[in-house]
Amino acid sequence: MLAASITKNDKKAYWLIGIFSVVVFIAVSVLTKIKLNVNLGFDVHLFALFNAIINATIAVLLIAALVVVKKGNYLLHKKLMMEALILSVFFLVSYIAHHLLAGEARFGDINHDGLVSDEEKLAVGGIRYVYYIILSTHIFLAGIILPFILYTAYRALTAEFAIHKKIAKITWPLWLYVAITGPIVYWMIKPYYI
Repeated sequence: MLAASITKNDKKAYWLIGIFSVVVFIAVSVLTKIKLNVNLGFDVHLFALFNAIINATIAVLLIAALVVVKKGNYLLHKKLMMEALILSVFFLVSYIAHHLLAGEARFGDINHDGLVSDEEKLAVGGIRYVYYIILSTHIFLAGIILPFILYTAYRALTAEFAIHKKIAKITWPLWLYVAITGPIVYWMIKPYYI
């Protein structure tokens, strides 16, 4: 096992994790409801593509981290997980930028008028329900997973590996689900970007 990377201070860690998680949740909730009319000179949906690539990369890192930790390579596991955390920060910035600059796309809005008519719903068919199930579970889990990820990382960085392993068994699959469904949501909504 690895030595602790940070000094254990549960009270401070809980406060920092809690405050950071709430601030991120509020920022995402508020900022994604605002649309800035700014011309950057390129298609702002490149941010969405970037987000999908980041999420896919995080999924690969999470799987690789699981494989190497099962083989006892704890140092490589730590590096892969830290990379996934760092990429998550880039994702967050790009996600907010995309929503600030592009606004919302509506699944099934074939004529790109910002509304989904009954005819468009009929044309899209049942895949609409699949999309909304994936999207709603993705959004819900993405909204609540951050404190769990940070808490799991904190337990690893303080070398409390028994607790880390126990909570990682819950955190890891949820984070992986969010990372995998992000690109799926992108792929499904992309045709409806304006």
